[in-house]
Amino acid sequence: MTQVFQNLIGNALKYCSPGEVHIRGTATRDGGMWRITVTDNGIGIDPGYHEEIFVMLRRLHTRQEYPGTGMGLAISKKHIEAAGGRIGVRSSPGNGATFWFTVAPAPTESSRTEDTPAAVDTAG
Repeated sequence: MTQVFQNLIGNALKYCSPGEVHIRGTATRDGGMWRITVTDNGIGIDPGYHEEIFVMLRRLHTRQEYPGTGMGLAISKKHIEAAGGRIGVRSSPGNGATFWFTVAPAPTESSRTEDTPAAVDTAG
């Protein structure tokens, strides 16, 4: 999961719009799964490319425009699907992006109800 977060947050920073960068993460219960979102105020993605960006080595920009290999989101998708989850994006050009993915709760969380928020450890 660390690599998934690194890819999503790294992309939010890489594809940011000029000015102040805003990145927000949330975690909520969605049925029996956790739904994690990472939202940014970046350049956005045309809906016609929402599936393509998860294909290995598929880039929407040249390396001169934005560095990278075109593997980050494809690797993230493989990790999420291997864990039994799904991943997707909601975005449009100029309006930032919200990447979401689902994962099963850890075994120790099985007694937690949907209304119980997840604990967040902010101590470094």
